[in-house]
Amino acid sequence: MSGLNDILIEGFNPEIVAELERERQYDIWNDIAKAQQTERIVGEQLIGFETHKINEQKVVCGVVRIGKIKGLIPLDESGIDPEDPYALNKFRALANREIQFIILRYSMEAEMFVASRKKAREITAGITLSKIKEGYNIYCVVREVEKGHLIGDIGGIDVHIPAFELSYGWVDDLRSMHKPGDHIRVQVVEMSSEKIKVSRKPLMENPFPECLSRYVPNGEYVGTVSGVQAYGVFVALEEGVDCLAQHLKFQHVEKGSKVLVRITKVESKGSNKIHAKIVRVMSPLN
Repeated sequence: MSGLNDILIEGFNPEIVAELERERQYDIWNDIAKAQQTERIVGEQLIGFETHKINEQKVVCGVVRIGKIKGLIPLDESGIDPEDPYALNKFRALANREIQFIILRYSMEAEMFVASRKKAREITAGITLSKIKEGYNIYCVVREVEKGHLIGDIGGIDVHIPAFELSYGWVDDLRSMHKPGDHIRVQVVEMSSEKIKVSRKPLMENPFPECLSRYVPNGEYVGTVSGVQAYGVFVALEEGVDCLAQHLKFQHVEKGSKVLVRITKVESKGSNKIHAKIVRVMSPLN
């Protein structure tokens, strides 16, 4: 122990500090023992990964800590299918985030415990399923984000949310809108024994069909290119309202370009689609 405190604090006694530290460690072990006996769900940050020999096999384990006591979560207890070829990458994606786990066993001699995120998620999922139903609003914590969909957790249950369930407008790339750890309020729109579907759209203001009255055939309007696909160009006319235009023969437009479009057709029954033609490409500064 550094002698700094001996010099600066009159009456400082390192033996008292050492005893306080021993008591604190005892309290932590006491908490660990109670959590293991009662199967209490514990939440701590996933701080790293190590390879350990468990049941005579070398296993990659996630590392957590309660105080200074190390906890190991084997890959097959991570809540991720160990047969998935991307299982380790998915496990690594949880690094630096708080995860929930159940303590399976512990050793004061080894100063270590083994835990299961899988079991914690099973318990949490059971609680979630007992509460939710179609029309139930719940927060979804984003786990993975791809271009056209994201995967989130609604309480021990992973849900797949395509881009079109997150916005009324065209979404070119969800990765520019969301990131792991984001909290999105969604509504349960379908429940079955096989899967649960959720959507953000019931909780958003639907611009259709009211917005269609603002855009008339042959009218020309300024918009921003929101996406370029092989089959056409999406142009945002306002928040949540995009029209689809054909590609230009002799010009190329990019996402973010300002354009002037002429409305060619408005479908107000069922599909709520607006078709257009780009008549002028404008400078991004216009």
